[in-house]
Amino acid sequence: MSKSLPYSVKDIHYDNAKFRHRSPLKVLSQSLLTLNTKRNCASCSTGMFLILILVFGLVCLMLMSKSPNDSALNEKGKVTFVGGLRLGRLLRKPPRLPPRLSPDEGQLRGSSTNGSTISISDPKWAARQQSVKDAFDHAWSGYRKYAMGYDELMPISQKGVDGLGGLGATVVDALDTAMIMGLDNIVSEAGSWVETHLLERISQKGQVNLFETTIRVMGGLLSAYHLSGGEQGTMNITHNGPKPAIYLNIAKDLADRLLTAFTSSPTSVPFCDVILHESTAHPAPGGASSTAEAASVQLEFNYLSAISGDPKYSTEAMKVLAHIKTLPKTEGLVPIYISPQTGEFVGENIRLGSRGDSYYEYLIKVWLQQGAKFNSNFTYLHDMYIEAMKGVRHLLVRNSIPKGLVFVGELPYGSKGEFSPKMDHLVCFLPGTLALGATKGLTKEQALKENLLSFEDLENLKLAEDLAKTCFEMYEVTATGLAPEIAYFHTNEYSEDGLEGGNKSSMYANDIIIKHADRHNLLRPETVESLFVLYRITKDTKYRDQGWQIFEAFEKYTKVKSGGYTSLDDVTEVPPHRRDKMETFFLGETLKYLYLLFGDDSVIPLDKFVFNTEAHPLPIRNT
Repeated sequence: MSKSLPYSVKDIHYDNAKFRHRSPLKVLSQSLLTLNTKRNCASCSTGMFLILILVFGLVCLMLMSKSPNDSALNEKGKVTFVGGLRLGRLLRKPPRLPPRLSPDEGQLRGSSTNGSTISISDPKWAARQQSVKDAFDHAWSGYRKYAMGYDELMPISQKGVDGLGGLGATVVDALDTAMIMGLDNIVSEAGSWVETHLLERISQKGQVNLFETTIRVMGGLLSAYHLSGGEQGTMNITHNGPKPAIYLNIAKDLADRLLTAFTSSPTSVPFCDVILHESTAHPAPGGASSTAEAASVQLEFNYLSAISGDPKYSTEAMKVLAHIKTLPKTEGLVPIYISPQTGEFVGENIRLGSRGDSYYEYLIKVWLQQGAKFNSNFTYLHDMYIEAMKGVRHLLVRNSIPKGLVFVGELPYGSKGEFSPKMDHLVCFLPGTLALGATKGLTKEQALKENLLSFEDLENLKLAEDLAKTCFEMYEVTATGLAPEIAYFHTNEYSEDGLEGGNKSSMYANDIIIKHADRHNLLRPETVESLFVLYRITKDTKYRDQGWQIFEAFEKYTKVKSGGYTSLDDVTEVPPHRRDKMETFFLGETLKYLYLLFGDDSVIPLDKFVFNTEAHPLPIRNT
């Protein structure tokens, strides 16, 4: 593994100065000064004589180098002779070495040509990116060996399991990650399976969840379509696997069946479950749909309409957000359930964790996707997002004690009820979303230079950085270095003893409370997602360092030797007891975001792509 050069920014400026051109007079004067300080013998007659000879020789060389007839290059570039002496070596200027670039400068100067990335990033990060690539290969090898065609791998039992409708979810979820990493053999394997089996699976399978199937399977197909060159002239990073039209045709077939969730509902709110082989849909057992699930399928259906030329997909999906716009809210915040039968919110529970999270994410991302600069029809989404983030800051953000970590809590009984200092790991999507919403995918430096950041944007960006710190400390506070599924925070109103994370050296050991039922880790991506976005936007390398630390903990405690990675039961104990499941999002999201975090900015730039909530990149409209 290559090691990074031990250069600070000061060192880099010094190195650059070393290679600037210096005049012969300056060379001579500096030589004399050096000799004067280092050689006491210069004061004696012998010393003076030697200096005179040196000066005379340098003057002769200078005169000869200025004479056009003394030395020249012939047509073939060879040095001629002067007075019987070969002066080529003496007269030739020393090569000018390129100035060293700092790691950040190297990242900023990376470029992409026809899909091929030209990266001059720090070798340390290139090596770490390769480690993530190797981890993905190891995860895929376990899945291919023991579970090919199943939704998920049980790496310890060495078998597959269908928990997402039996559509081979890991294959499709991992496909665009393999494309981005340049793992052509895996792209061929996964693409071949999709082409051979997926359409048949879709036509024969039963009940699936609208949201999970859209973000994982349809999102994966659409991203693979784009990355394999489906839209000519925009992207083509792989020549392996089936033709792009294969991915598009399968996505359309799947979407046509999923559309029944919208068309079967008496309101604009879709049913939550679809029977694929019947193309029918029905509500969840309790009747209500998750707000996040109903409002987090628009990126995928919008893009399908754009590339297929059929507006029906976008039309049905966008009705949901247009409808939610009309409903009453609490400072922009909404309950986590909504009824397809009445179209109204159900209950008062407000949170940005499960069932609430991606609603807020898609407000800003759909606005960006639809061409924020060009399309005023979707301005209402940006307005809803800004109002919601004000509500988050006012109603949900608190500080822990004694060290003051910033966290986002919950209102289980609405704004008039008691505040809960509970924060799901899922909430750690928010720092990345806040940063993206602030700069619209540009770097902070660029956005400031172009005067694009409002006071609201700056507040959101500051909150993003504060929350990212908290999300990382949820990892740092545990014995394994991996975060629990849920954390509580010590406040003036709430505290529990004996529920620390196991890392007594953490300065936040007394701020974070981890209950026994919440200590599992599912290989989730939300924190590394936010680290990736914040690094791209702020260029602060601490986010890379934190991402690497998390990756090393995954390697140490979740890697299964026979292939794959496994979730854990308790992150506060070493060694941790292992669960027996590798979620599809570990390959589709967690490793993808880590790979991009350590790589060049020109790969999937944030001002040209939005990632759906399953990390499948979809292009932003530019007209």
